[in-house]
Amino acid sequence: MTKYYNVRGAEIEQAFQKIPFLEPFYTEFEKNYEVNDWHQWSKTTWPHVPLALCAVYLVAIFGGKYYMQDKKPAGDTNRAILAAWNFLLSTFSFMGMARTVPHLLHNVFNKTIEENVCGQAHSDWGSMATGFWVQLFIYSKPFELIDTYFIVARKRPLIFLHWYHHVTVLLFCWHSYAFESATGLFFVGMNYSVHAIMYGYYFLMAIRMKPKWMNPLFITVAQIMQMVVGVAVCLASYYYKNAGNCSVTNDNLIAGTVMYGSYFALFFKFAIDRYLGKAGMSTGMEKTKKKVA
Repeated sequence: MTKYYNVRGAEIEQAFQKIPFLEPFYTEFEKNYEVNDWHQWSKTTWPHVPLALCAVYLVAIFGGKYYMQDKKPAGDTNRAILAAWNFLLSTFSFMGMARTVPHLLHNVFNKTIEENVCGQAHSDWGSMATGFWVQLFIYSKPFELIDTYFIVARKRPLIFLHWYHHVTVLLFCWHSYAFESATGLFFVGMNYSVHAIMYGYYFLMAIRMKPKWMNPLFITVAQIMQMVVGVAVCLASYYYKNAGNCSVTNDNLIAGTVMYGSYFALFFKFAIDRYLGKAGMSTGMEKTKKKVA
């Protein structure tokens, strides 16, 4: 069996080695990808680049909202672009899920909880093929800010949950990657999975082919469960960090716990208001779900 080593000299057992039937689906580029250059760039650009991106984003969306006050909402051409955008994000997320979730599940079933939430990322999932898709995940977050353009251009309500979620995810992901948080694969795998379904659903809505059997409440429930697992992972990592060595910083653990805890509260409130409240009973749920993409 071929042995793979990253630039730090650590031997990497890749997902397709852990689960051999996956190997034909991997490219040589992925198998031999070295993450180091871009990882170092992420570290040297923290925090000024992600903060600058978030500042530009906030100015743009609220400035755009003000600009659109006396303008007509974007029409069918914008809807076609929205459909293409959601299809692209769904496809990308499915591919990322296929590359990260097998590695995550193998680790969950074959390693201890402490190893899963405290092990060094660079010597496991942070390198080679899985590391490549983790890296793509991190750098996809600035591009996902484009979601808000469609809300502003179509003059849909810009709720706090939407822009708060985008800003905090970008900052947290960048920090986690720069400082090699041990818990990262959980967050990447979960987010890829939820986004694969979510953006696929939005694509079908955009082309007016929403399946009748697909209740958007299921997506919100999946998002809430993602937040529950996120908090649990952070708390488990904090517990083991206090008991010994753990490859995650206190800053990242605190930020992750606060972030996922706030998401849980906000998404839970959204679900209650949208699906169980009077407003949710009287309006089409699919017309408002896009607000929290």
